[in-house]
Amino acid sequence: MAARQFPARRYFAVLALIIAGMYALIFFTGDSRTPQLGLDLQGGTTVTLTARTPDGQAPDPADLELARQIIEQRVNGLGVAEAEVVTEGSSNIVISVPGDNGEKARELGATAQLRFRPVLTGPEAATPAATDSAAPTDSAAPTDPAAPTDSAAPTDPAAPTDSAAAPTDSAAAPTDSAAAPTDAAGTTTGAVTDTAAPDADAPTVTQEQATAEYATLVCDTTTTSVDRPQDAIAACSDDGSAKYLLGPAVIEGTDITDATAGTETATGAWVVNVDFNSTGSATWATYTAANVGNAVGITLDGRVVSAPTINGAINGGTTQITGNFSQTEATDLANQLKYGALPLTFSQATAQSISTELGSEQLRAGLIAGAIGVALVFVYALLYYRLLGLVMIASLILSAAVVYASLVLLGRQIGFALSLAGIAGFIVSIGITADSFVVYFERLKDEVREGRSLRSATPRAWVRARRTILSADAVSFLAAAILYWLAIGDVKGFAFTLGLSTVLDLVVVFLFTHPLMAVLSRVKSFGTNRFSGLGQVDHSRRPAPPARPDRELVGSSSTNGSNR
Repeated sequence: MAARQFPARRYFAVLALIIAGMYALIFFTGDSRTPQLGLDLQGGTTVTLTARTPDGQAPDPADLELARQIIEQRVNGLGVAEAEVVTEGSSNIVISVPGDNGEKARELGATAQLRFRPVLTGPEAATPAATDSAAPTDSAAPTDPAAPTDSAAPTDPAAPTDSAAAPTDSAAAPTDSAAAPTDAAGTTTGAVTDTAAPDADAPTVTQEQATAEYATLVCDTTTTSVDRPQDAIAACSDDGSAKYLLGPAVIEGTDITDATAGTETATGAWVVNVDFNSTGSATWATYTAANVGNAVGITLDGRVVSAPTINGAINGGTTQITGNFSQTEATDLANQLKYGALPLTFSQATAQSISTELGSEQLRAGLIAGAIGVALVFVYALLYYRLLGLVMIASLILSAAVVYASLVLLGRQIGFALSLAGIAGFIVSIGITADSFVVYFERLKDEVREGRSLRSATPRAWVRARRTILSADAVSFLAAAILYWLAIGDVKGFAFTLGLSTVLDLVVVFLFTHPLMAVLSRVKSFGTNRFSGLGQVDHSRRPAPPARPDRELVGSSSTNGSNR
């Protein structure tokens, strides 16, 4: 009976289908056809933030994780691509931004405090030279401070929008600050009482003190104010074109649960919808009911990002900020409201920048190191295994093609970025992949030594070698998985690429190397002693067993059982 042939074509077809599918996804979907590069290879900025607590103790892990999530959402919301935000240790958050977004990384790392404050005076032109410049899109023109373009209103159409102005002596908010009355022109003129008892270490800034600062305040895009909730402050608009005198904070940004940009059904105009938690909703309802017609300033780190006018009492539900927003302006304001407040205070511990040129040099050095490693493996394979070495080289080249495609697709799907440590993982994996071939080929030599032909030795060698290959790769993958789980930073990249290469090694060995050997073993010229790499162990070279003599003396017995 003829031996059943190994179905090599099926294995080749499966591998070809996998590779064709991967490269079809690369070329026909997405924009990038190259792997994403990490911070150390394309340059960028790493900012380390250290959380500070009043008692000097380590922050609560839940608060630290919440802060990390908010910063990560802020990164995504502001469109900083390929950034990474991770916790490190018990009190640090590390922001890594590749490319030319170093300044954005530092801004994202700044501690953000979002607050709602009553507008006492303003907006006014920040400098005499700015009298003809328009105010920010979320505030009134400096020449007409009484008519801000934005307004805050309840989304419920039944909510009042034409309520009378708040009385001059009404309570504005639970913080016990009095609402600023308005004159006929709408300009706020009333006084705000102190909302906190003076503290010897940090005295409260009164309205009179803030008014003196407001009179001389000159704004630009970098001017900020000390933003404590109990203080009255003089603050600049976000673009530096206008200034405001603001009362003590009414609501903290941490009371905001969600903020989204959308359009009004009737007009199609862009608006910002804001939701508060239960505490914030109760405070906001009380404040808006007492301050209909007044403006409220929304500050982020001491700068006014919006100053809408309250059109009516907002008793629960969603607050809607309207104005002449473009889609971009509405989205930016929604992101600032949603991601602006952090549960912890942070200080910037370190900020390290890597230039693009340095990243390119590191990438070049990593590729050169990898090329040297591959070249040495190729030379060893050709010298020691000859034609079998060509099989190893072909397998390594195919493995490199699969690895490249995997890196591109992983970069698109999960944001994996190749770092210098990741390149080191691939270089180490070259040895692991080559080791699989060595195990197979040495097992093949053992079978040939036992007197079998290359054709019959190939399937027997594979059955025994694959157990060793699977065991070795399982150990390597387990080590990489444990290292990835326990490590932080760049070591994770090393562990990830090491584990990825180990898995792809099995794919190439099972779907290419073994089927190729099964095909080549049927070719007589491949199995010649001189070129196959098996010549020294070929059974045909072993010394022949001693020949039996032509004649030999054999004793016999008589037919009747006796000798005479």
